Amino acid sequence: MDNVHPIRDLFADALHETLSERLGLNDEQIETYLTELLVKFIHQDHLFPIRDVFGRRVQSVPEMLAEGDVRLNANSFHREREVHKHVGDFMLFWGGMFPENLEQQGGFRAILECEKQGQESYQIASSFDHTPFDLEAPLLSKLANDFPAYRYGLNIVRDTLHKRAA
Repeated sequence: MDNVHPIRDLFADALHETLSERLGLNDEQIETYLTELLVKFIHQDHLFPIRDVFGRRVQSVPEMLAEGDVRLNANSFHREREVHKHVGDFMLFWGGMFPENLEQQGGFRAILECEKQGQESYQIASSFDHTPFDLEAPLLSKLANDFPAYRYGLNIVRDTLHKRAA
């Protein structure tokens, strides 16, 4: 990841202010991870990096899940982990930064489904706790366990960034 992206500091400051100071979620590793997630998802190609066997971009969550299931389309457990990590990131990002899109798709129920799927995907990805994934597994487990709090934190970050831009 490009460590000199011009808005990295803006995201890092907003996340620290929200997570640590406002919500009491003091975890520098999570703050760094979420900063990188926001920077990465600025580019649409990173929102939808998963491709099917024919090379087509997968854009729906059900299709992503099929691509990450070794019983269906995933050709390895490594692929399963990577897809589930992405689905967790995707659900956290959309649920935190664009909750109104979820509300339009199904109201409060859609937000609960987002949280459930995000938690489940992060939990699956965190279960890969062997080399080379062992260092990231605890972080993904924290994201799974506290998904609603981090989703809410991203929602506050979004509102903070809107206010700063106004």
